[in-house]
Amino acid sequence: MSVAGETRAFGLRHLLGMEGVAREDIVTILDLADAMAQISERPIKKVPTLRGKTVITLFAEPSTRTRASFELAGKRLSAEVINLSASTSSFQKGESLLDTARNLEAMRPDILILRHSAAGAPHFLADRLGCAILNAGDGWHAHPSQALLDCATIRKHKGSLDGLEVAICGDIRHSRVARCNVIALQTLGAKVRCAGPRTMMPVGMEEQYGVTVHDRIEAAVEGADVVMMLRLQLERQRGALFPNAREYARFYGLNPARAALAKPDAIIMHPGPMNRGLEIDPAVADGERSVILEQVTYGVAVRMALLCLFAGVRPEVG
Repeated sequence: MSVAGETRAFGLRHLLGMEGVAREDIVTILDLADAMAQISERPIKKVPTLRGKTVITLFAEPSTRTRASFELAGKRLSAEVINLSASTSSFQKGESLLDTARNLEAMRPDILILRHSAAGAPHFLADRLGCAILNAGDGWHAHPSQALLDCATIRKHKGSLDGLEVAICGDIRHSRVARCNVIALQTLGAKVRCAGPRTMMPVGMEEQYGVTVHDRIEAAVEGADVVMMLRLQLERQRGALFPNAREYARFYGLNPARAALAKPDAIIMHPGPMNRGLEIDPAVADGERSVILEQVTYGVAVRMALLCLFAGVRPEVG
């Protein structure tokens, strides 16, 4: 894969959230991800694009999809990938995040990918380290690569996001995915509706983000081009925010009847992991309009694109 002559410089030094990310930079990522997706379809899923580059992943929170896809992304591009977790790092010995990160930086990586329970942890390191920092999820705050892969999946099915009606439903208050998606989707021209219990809806969501907020899922889903369900994040909740799981599924779960309110060609999404039978009915999750597994597939492609761009390599996409 050759390196193209650039007509416009990529505008990001780090990927910490979606705030302030220009439409042009998002499109650059998505265009490159489309090219990267083709690599994963080959019999030999490897190219030498990032040979000689080093990527370190540091995950202080559990992860399956994000961690595996970043690792696969690096390896398919021939980068050296080192994976660390809190349970096997010096965190267990009382070392601070900054000291751990500075020691890793002393090994001269090109990119450090961080997942951490503290909101702002990637921003903290970005101000203090010289390598590129990619946020793989920080507390309730942000998960930008998830938003990008969601946009890539939507664009694959719809061609463009301009003018699309996107419904995001569920536990929005505790979701780092929701916030990033709202910003990314609107930057690309989509209109966003949000629905969920008021106890799980951030105060001022309409005023701060310009979305339409509904108390009932039916109102958000009706006529939507895309329906994105969110996981009920019990591990981040403090206190009882709804009566019980049965009541939540009854009023806010996406079942076949509610899914039928969306446009006939609407797609159904979920960032995973799913609570089947709670926020989404198995018949919907596994139905013909579901693109949930395609999101996972595009996750690798988008993260391949991110590694290229933040390592300073811009492959030919034409």
